[in-house]
Amino acid sequence: MAKGRSEMEVGPDGVAVIYVANPPVNALSMDVMYSLKGHYEEALRRNDVKAIVLTGNGGSFSAGLDISAFADIRKLEQLKDHCILIEAMTDIFEDAGKPSVAAIDGPALGGGLELSMACQARISTPNAQLGLTEVQFGVIPGFGGTQRLPRLVGLTKALEMMMLSKPIKAEEAHELGLVDAVVSPNNLLNDARRWALDICESKRPWVRSLYKTDRLESPELAREILNSARVQSRKRAANLQYPFVCIDAVEEGIVSGPRAGLRKEAMAFQELFFSDTCKSLIHVFFSQRAASMVPGITDLGLMPRKVSKVAIVGGGLMGSGIATALILSHYPVILKEVDEKFLNTGIDRIKENLQSRVRKAKMTNEKYEKTLSLLTGVLDYDKFRSVDLAIEAAVENVKLKQQFFAELEQHCPSHCILATNTSTIDFNLIGEKTNSQDRIVGTHFFAPAHIMPLLEIVRTPHASLQAVVTLLDVGKKIKKIPIVVGNCTGFAVNRMFFPYTQAALLLVDHGMDVYKIDQACTEFGMPIGPFRMTDLVGFGVALATGMQYLENFPERVYKSMLIPLMIEDKRTGEASQKGFYRYEGKRKASPDLEIMNYVEESRRIAGATPDPELLKLDNNAIAEMVFFPVINEACHVLDEGITFKAFDLDIASIFSMGFPPYRGGIMHWADSIGARCICTMLSEWEMKYGQFFKPCSC
Repeated sequence: MAKGRSEMEVGPDGVAVIYVANPPVNALSMDVMYSLKGHYEEALRRNDVKAIVLTGNGGSFSAGLDISAFADIRKLEQLKDHCILIEAMTDIFEDAGKPSVAAIDGPALGGGLELSMACQARISTPNAQLGLTEVQFGVIPGFGGTQRLPRLVGLTKALEMMMLSKPIKAEEAHELGLVDAVVSPNNLLNDARRWALDICESKRPWVRSLYKTDRLESPELAREILNSARVQSRKRAANLQYPFVCIDAVEEGIVSGPRAGLRKEAMAFQELFFSDTCKSLIHVFFSQRAASMVPGITDLGLMPRKVSKVAIVGGGLMGSGIATALILSHYPVILKEVDEKFLNTGIDRIKENLQSRVRKAKMTNEKYEKTLSLLTGVLDYDKFRSVDLAIEAAVENVKLKQQFFAELEQHCPSHCILATNTSTIDFNLIGEKTNSQDRIVGTHFFAPAHIMPLLEIVRTPHASLQAVVTLLDVGKKIKKIPIVVGNCTGFAVNRMFFPYTQAALLLVDHGMDVYKIDQACTEFGMPIGPFRMTDLVGFGVALATGMQYLENFPERVYKSMLIPLMIEDKRTGEASQKGFYRYEGKRKASPDLEIMNYVEESRRIAGATPDPELLKLDNNAIAEMVFFPVINEACHVLDEGITFKAFDLDIASIFSMGFPPYRGGIMHWADSIGARCICTMLSEWEMKYGQFFKPCSC
């Protein structure tokens, strides 16, 4: 069965309108491309056709290549055939004897934008979004985008759009010259038809964007811009090659001409397409979309209940962050605190979260006021009688949470979901004093809650499926990536990653340098290393969390005294300006030689001596010693049914802990190494350093 097609109609004015028809976003499958080529060739042959308009059905121009179709390509010859077709298509658009105008509504992304740039003009609605997003899949634009975009908008903006996969809106596209006019959706087709006829009648210029030079910078300035882009790319992701390959393709077009640039682009696209990085990023793309499809929950036909109003108990850092996320997505929120002081502090935090968006030009002052009006602060439960979801975000104290849930049960309507943001306390204990355990579900946000994308929805055996389905819907509406996990200490993410810092502490006790470990982890692709992360979350939290794991998984916890020793000296992390690093000014972290005193004392207590073999390890081997225990714990999590799918852990590792997406997530990376290799290494380390490294029997 064909996957998408194009459709053509010819009007009495002599304009052929060709529609991309592959809902929901008109992705460019090979079936669509062949159909487009056929319709274009037909339009060029027909004497009753003077000009052509290219557009998309259903309010979407085209969101680019059909990733699922291209992911099935296994052989280079297959890909070459596709690339030849694509090149032929853009040549037809650009060099045909009849003008083409792209009529853009909604997304014109990736290959969709590239096709439009081969047309002689582009007309859009205010709803249009235009961008080259291929880099997020580990490849570069392959339809001529590296050559045409710089010639339309200038080199600096083109590199920004490609390197960051950052779409722009219609208004900015018009200012830059990427679109020639912005019109209302009702007038889009008529204006595009008129524009195409004007080109045909020489009333408007016939522009071939591939050969434009007026927007290109001088060779000297272009060289500076390209070199600056390389420096920025190296800072963002030193491990990755595809950003530099993209820059090289752009440079080739500037130095040797656009046709040479197209040849370099095509060869680079084909090479990158089969890279491990591309495979990993495509895996992330599909895993993210499948995360909210949960066997035995979302496949039963249950529809989410409407959530019209949300209550939050606790306006601390987490509660205020959750409230911010909700009101940004148009949910009215009631925020409860114990007294006026705490309530005002919580509301001020929310105001600051919104003001930060205003300062970054992500929100207007008018939108700020409108969003803030959705928030109501209270000191009692009177207004809770009309809420559909209540989220408890108080401090991690069992008795206090039990009290709150007893009060929520009393004051909220019987259909209201009672959720907790706890990260450590057993749900069965939290709901012990209620008769509503079927309504108690976890909504584990990650700090800062209005920014971090992952949301763990924690389900106990008592929780109703209806509540879980409803929370999945809310999670998506507040722009989170929700995954459903089971109830255990740390749930999926924190439990999977507790060995991250534990392994680092073990390595330090056996002679390795704190900063060498952090460096190895950041070179691997993590945003920060385990010791910098411990400083960030605070030693008190790290110690309390460690005690939870020690109580529940004593055989898999490494008992280091390093953090307790530092706490004794009031070194508690970034908040105290002293932890594993010193902090001055704007959170600037600097190594601190004083920590060697604590390291030596920790080694003495542990009875450990520096291992000369450890000191010989390169950064890659250090990263493996830190991350293989994380993989091991992830296997325990899967074996116990805490998560339903291995790729949920991939998504969780990327969108909560910052595991590098180009490695595909923790389990995808593990698969690329192989279970046998990981198990062998863990067994060797267990023999040498103890049961912390014991491989999971599953």
